[in-house]
Amino acid sequence: MQTDGFAKLVRLGDTGEMVADPAEDIRGRKVHDAEGNEIGKVDDLLVDEAEHKVRLLRLEHGGILGFGATPSFVPVDAITRITDDVVHINESRDRVAGAPPYDPELVSQDKYYEDLYGYYGIPPFWGVGYVYPGYPYYR
Repeated sequence: MQTDGFAKLVRLGDTGEMVADPAEDIRGRKVHDAEGNEIGKVDDLLVDEAEHKVRLLRLEHGGILGFGATPSFVPVDAITRITDDVVHINESRDRVAGAPPYDPELVSQDKYYEDLYGYYGIPPFWGVGYVYPGYPYYR
């Protein structure tokens, strides 16, 4: 199902579906930036309804004990490595914190995707020639 030409993304937690291999479900893992600093945790995964591929990580960062945490989205293409407890990305904490916010009442989902991928300088998943990233090194 597509909206205005782009695939519709839904939170994996809202679909009732699961990751095929439970060891590859990175929800709840800490996220470390390019310098190794902890910036938050993976709250959920945004999945392409048509292709059933994870497109974005929904990170929660800031706050205290989970209260007041701010959500940000990061394309899966930014993942560099995954361990049992940590997802490493090639972006800085400040870069993630400065990512465009998503408010569905102010901006369409499609416009947000364009802005987000442009912000990170990552070729968008709907572009010609896009290749889905291989699963990063997992230890």
